[in-house]
Order: sequence, then structure tokens, then C-alpha cells
Amino acid sequence: MTNFSTQAAEATLRMRKLFPATPLQRNDYLSIAYGADIWLKREDLSPVRSYKLRGAYNAMSKQADKQVFVCASAGNHAQGVAFVCKHVRKSGVIFMPVTTPQQKISKTKLFGGGWVEVRLVGDYFDDTLRASQTYCAEVGGHFLSPFDDLDVIEGQATVTHELLEQLEGAPDILVVPVGGGGLSSSARRLLMERAPDTEIFYVEPTGGKSLAAAVLAGEPTTIKNVDTFVDGAAVACIGKHTFAALKGIDADHVLAIPEDRICTTILEMLNIEGVVLEPAGALALDALKDLKEKIKGKTVVCVSSGGNFDFERLPEVKERAQRFAGVKKYFILRMPQRPGALKDFLGLLGPDDDISRFEYLKKSARNFGTVLLGVETSSPENFVSLLERLENAGMSIRDITGDEAMVDLII
Repeated sequence: MTNFSTQAAEATLRMRKLFPATPLQRNDYLSIAYGADIWLKREDLSPVRSYKLRGAYNAMSKQADKQVFVCASAGNHAQGVAFVCKHVRKSGVIFMPVTTPQQKISKTKLFGGGWVEVRLVGDYFDDTLRASQTYCAEVGGHFLSPFDDLDVIEGQATVTHELLEQLEGAPDILVVPVGGGGLSSSARRLLMERAPDTEIFYVEPTGGKSLAAAVLAGEPTTIKNVDTFVDGAAVACIGKHTFAALKGIDADHVLAIPEDRICTTILEMLNIEGVVLEPAGALALDALKDLKEKIKGKTVVCVSSGGNFDFERLPEVKERAQRFAGVKKYFILRMPQRPGALKDFLGLLGPDDDISRFEYLKKSARNFGTVLLGVETSSPENFVSLLERLENAGMSIRDITGDEAMVDLII
């Protein structure tokens, strides 16, 4: 029986029939910022702008007798499966929720050409998944799991195999994003054999800590109320096969990153480096902020797992990044209903304060009106002085920026 390292090497050779190795690039900007030798494994530069086609291709290559492949996905897995179906000239049926954005549907169809059929079923992914598995059983097809499949895991191991070859050695630290665990489990299995001294840090979004929950419980555990903003890594339960390879990792090596902070890294890499990353693709890079003391002077590889960013989301990303940085806030302001009150308020704003939202409901039976107020500024400290000026002027104001229910309702 071959070991996992041999399996990964053989899978990597198979990948070369589909696409060349993705680049491993030293990033000078991050290296200088953190005082380390930081490299990015650019899975966002694969043919489908994510690593997902690796697992799909490896699994499909081992099921050459199957004529129909089925999956359920609204994102990168769907595009990877579609790309491979066209390459191996096999039929694929891809189930997506009815709520899937048209851009993702169109891209999946484009990658698959005439070899893929997209079926829109269910408002929620669980409904989509059940429909896809029922259909697969009816037609005798092969179901392609996005992560919880041994052949898929083996295919994802080619990411780590490539970076070891490209680096011509092992990094001191590998930082890898976690969703269902296909990429991270394959990295751990391979490094345990080839570079056991390499530390691995596993990064997941705060709203989808399925690995942390599994580590705590000692088994895969379903978490509730998953925040789907980091859609490539927002998984309610880590896979059975993937956790078998991750069981026993140190809990302090599992990092949770706030969704709003991830937005700051997306904008930072876009504006400074010209690198387009989706939220899940920015996870490993954002984690450097928590590891800055740990990584000084060391060789670090971060896997930028995907770059399928829908630019229609850019305003939301900017909004969340500003709120996290403390330079944008929302308030409820009680303003006296008298002539000149608005002018008085405007005179209290600082030179760098900009009104981004102002909704005023005047009620004639009241002495005060309520204003929904959004303010952008250049520094968080500016809000301290603004609130002091408003208080001294006798204007009542309440900061609602951190009130999740209120912000969801009005923004």
C-alpha cells in the first residue's frame, strides 16, 4: 500500500494533464509588513480561480467507468466539476439553490460547455443536496462531494505537494483556510509524512467555526446559525473523512477570523497588490494579523484558496471593512424640531466627518425628531470628539453600529 505522499505525487502528475502548477509567489509587501518571508500559494490563479477542480479531477479520474457525475454546489466546487466534465468529456449534472446569483450559474455553464446541465432546486442548500443525491441514485451516477471524499482529499493534497516542490523545502509555518476540511486535512496528512516540523494554522470564519467545534467535541459537530458571508468556508459541519485526518490538532492552532476584518484584507490586497480574493481566499492572509509575533523571521506559506469575487459585493465589503476599522458608524440622533436645528448639527461636524446617510422623520406632535445618521471619517478618534460636541450641544445620540439586528434591518 502506498503512503499518502506517494499518492499526492501521483495525483499531481495527473493534474498536469489538466492545468500547470499554480504559482508560489513571495509577497514583498506582506514580508516587509510582518518581518517574515511570506509566500502565497496562488490557487486564485487556477483555471477556475480556486483549488476545487483538483479534488474533482482526481475523483473523476478514478471513476472512469461512470458516465454521469453529480454534485450540489453554489460556488467553486460547481465550477471545478463543470471544468473537469468538459475536459474528460463526461456528463455532469450540477444542482444549485434557486437563490444562486446568475453570475455563478452562467460561469458554471461556461466552464462546462455542452457537457453540464445546471438544475436549480430548493431555496436552501440542504434541499439542493437532498435533491442531487436522490437524482444521483436514480441514474446510477457518481456523487462528487466538495470535501468529504477520500479521492477529493487526495486531489487537494496536490496543493501542498506543489508548494513543497516550488519552495524546494518545507516552510516553517503553513496557514490554510478551513471550510469542510478537504484542503486542510490533505495538508496535514502530507506534512506529517514529509515535513512534520512545519506548524500548520487552520483558519475559519467566526460565523462558521465547524473545525473548532469538532476539536472541542472530539467528533464532527453541526453548528447553528452559520454566517454565509465567507461562502467558500461557511460550513455547518466538517466532514467525517476530513476530521479523521485533523483529529488531535491543537485547539490553539485553529483561528477564527471576524467576517468584517476579512473585508479589510480583501480591500488591502486589491488596492495595494492588485490581487482579487474572495472572502475564503483572504482567510489565510488575514490570519497573519493574529500570528505576527509568531511568524517573525520565519518562512510562511499562506494558501490563497480562491479569487471568485463578485464585484457587486464590493460596496458591502467596503462597508464592513470601514465599520471594523472604526471609521464608519451609525447613530440614532434626537434632534430638536425647530428652525436652524439641522444647521446647528452640521456645524458640529469635524473637517474629516462626512455624512453617508441621513434619514429624518418629522412628527408635528413632537418636540424632537429622530434621525438615522451614518458618518464616515478618517480616524476612529474623530468620533470621540464628535460625540462630545453633540453632548455639549444637548443633542441625544446613540451608537447602533454594533447592534447586529438594527444594522441588518436598516443598512
